Amino acid sequence: MIKALESLRKATRGTDYEGRLYLVGGIVRDRILGIPHEEDIDIVLEGDAAELARFLFRAEIADHAPVIYARFGTSMVTVQGVEVEIVGARSESYSPESRKPEVVQATLEQDVLRRDFTINTLLENLHTGEVLDLTGRGMADIERGIIRTPTDPLATFEDDPLRMLRAVRFAARFGFRIEPEVYAAIQEKAHRLSIISKERIRDEFSKTLMTRGRTEAVEALSDMGLLSQFAPELEVMRGVTQNVYHVYDVWTHTLKALETLPEDSDLTLRLATLFHDIGKPNTRTVDEQGQVHFYTHQIVGAEITRKVLTRLRYPNEVVNCVTKMVFMHLRVGEYDEEWTDAAIRRLIRDAGPDLDAMIELTRVDKAAANPAMPSVDLHELERRIAEVKAKIDVTAVRSPLSGRQIMELLHIPPGPLVGKLKDFLLNEVIEGRLAPGDEEGAKELAKLVYERQRGVASGKSQVKGDK
Repeated sequence: MIKALESLRKATRGTDYEGRLYLVGGIVRDRILGIPHEEDIDIVLEGDAAELARFLFRAEIADHAPVIYARFGTSMVTVQGVEVEIVGARSESYSPESRKPEVVQATLEQDVLRRDFTINTLLENLHTGEVLDLTGRGMADIERGIIRTPTDPLATFEDDPLRMLRAVRFAARFGFRIEPEVYAAIQEKAHRLSIISKERIRDEFSKTLMTRGRTEAVEALSDMGLLSQFAPELEVMRGVTQNVYHVYDVWTHTLKALETLPEDSDLTLRLATLFHDIGKPNTRTVDEQGQVHFYTHQIVGAEITRKVLTRLRYPNEVVNCVTKMVFMHLRVGEYDEEWTDAAIRRLIRDAGPDLDAMIELTRVDKAAANPAMPSVDLHELERRIAEVKAKIDVTAVRSPLSGRQIMELLHIPPGPLVGKLKDFLLNEVIEGRLAPGDEEGAKELAKLVYERQRGVASGKSQVKGDK
């Protein structure tokens, strides 16, 4: 980042651009806050952004030819591996059904007024380091920790509804508070989120979950009416009371678990924690004794999780991983000292690379439950897992017979039966009833199972014929 800035300064010093280029947005804000800036560099100037980008390319400062968006007056280059967005000062107008603006050239003062929040309006001269606060509120709002729009918040969110999610994310990231007028405007304009693509909503939601203030942020998304616009299934958890194993309703329990996660938790674990009990509202029952149950909520929850994450266009690997953890989230919590090594091996095999995450999910799930109730000894489980792994690499275990060997042995064609027999043999190895690599023992078992299945099929055929 520093090298890129120095390259930009050096290339434009002594030119007509010297003193006319301003850093804007996050890089200025984060420097004032004293935190590392991990995003792109944004530069604004009163002039032609495309011409500056071409100049940098000709000066061999840019790593590639500029990407120019003439309609929006912006250009993109990469300098020292850092993305640099160059913007000609502009003002914008929007049509009600789109967040793509009509752009006209403008002054720096007009440009900062079209930005999302005052904390992102500060300008820093690239060459002199002078900071300009053209709204007169940017510096004060950073110091006081306030999220406020430069102009009327209703118009701001009407023009670009994605900014409502950004307000929540910035508040969560920096521990700031959203100014009451802005908060009320979001509540009024929440329905406008419907014009935003699912991909953009997904990205903002994911970034918000990765902040320290994720719990307060999810609560705010709900209170403002934003969450119901893209994940109404989560809202249903509110007020769903639980049983003796819990002291909170499903919604509060979920947020407590999310809050308890370690700060280095990845996105999939955070999503799995948020969704782990999403099946409870649909499965809540009360028996004759007045006891509350949530039978099969992990199965129903997995189905809902897949539906929501798919709708939000999460990558398949994220959808599959989170769905699996929701489906299996009770498994680790069922551990007790009577589990055999075979049961531990099954858990290791079924959880695969997500085992550590599933243990962490169980840890925060139990931490947010009723502390007076008995709980799983996760330290003992981890000790047992390590013990079993020292004896055998469960993830490397394979069926002693390949599919081709099974077909040749039983004289059967390719098909589902071959896969079922392979899985059966693999399970026998996992259970310890068949030694790894024992082909002869595997052949005898495969023959036995195959003959039994043929016998069962033959009996069903005779019964059907009798009818």
